[in-house]
Amino acid sequence: MLRKLLVSGAVLTGLLAANVCAADEGTVNVLYAGSLVNLMERSVGPAFEKETGLHFQGYAAGSNKIANEVKGKLRRGDVFISASPKVNASLMGAANGDHVSWYVNFAESPLMIGYNPQSRFAADFKQKRWDQVLQEPGIRVGRTDPKLDPKGAFTVQMVTKAAELYHQPDLVQKTLGAPDNPEQVLPEETLVGRLQSGQLDAGFFYSTETSDLKIPAFRPAPELQARASYTLTILNDAPNASGGTRFADFLLSAKGRALLKEHGVDVIKPTVTGNAQAVPSSLHAVIDAAQ
Repeated sequence: MLRKLLVSGAVLTGLLAANVCAADEGTVNVLYAGSLVNLMERSVGPAFEKETGLHFQGYAAGSNKIANEVKGKLRRGDVFISASPKVNASLMGAANGDHVSWYVNFAESPLMIGYNPQSRFAADFKQKRWDQVLQEPGIRVGRTDPKLDPKGAFTVQMVTKAAELYHQPDLVQKTLGAPDNPEQVLPEETLVGRLQSGQLDAGFFYSTETSDLKIPAFRPAPELQARASYTLTILNDAPNASGGTRFADFLLSAKGRALLKEHGVDVIKPTVTGNAQAVPSSLHAVIDAAQ
């Protein structure tokens, strides 16, 4: 009897394991920059599921935060979409865990200053230069952590350049405070919601966020311009590499690129960095078709 129970238990365990594997094969885990939440969850993800029958499972956060979690083995995924090529470099090579061998630059989005149209400072944004408004008493400004998110780093860089351009040595301190100022620094995936709900008067966003969600915004002077450079890769230890390849094929296809454009992303000619031979052949074909 004991032997029969052990055999039955082993069979049941095998069946459960098979079911888990099957479920994993039907799900594609996409780790992506938090500035793409609306695009991924409401547009690309559902369209991918309809096109392929696979399940899209997204995780949004600052690009550096995701990379740190991958390196620390706190999170696994099939596809990684970053807002900066530098983040991929931090995952390449044996010294960095060899999580990434290649990546594709496929889109860009400039940094903007967006504001809540219901804010008491909204009229000032229409009459004054942005740096002047951000120094007004009581204004609530949101941004991301420069250590965890490229957008946060771009924000600090842009205001630092503005301090020089506008001859205001203390501009960074007056508008941003310390780099990790807890009164301003928020998770990237929550920043838009905080602005829309009235918890913030203004913030730093990419154009894909402001145009996609109809947030009033303006672009700083050309001398201050900074932009996200979105990249895509399939992680070397992807649990579902084949599913990840199908997602990459879809996102860079004509249909996927059209969705990117609809959501205010500047689509560019895809370029591969790193080991091009490791790029799946189907993705090579999609990239060539997009030239």
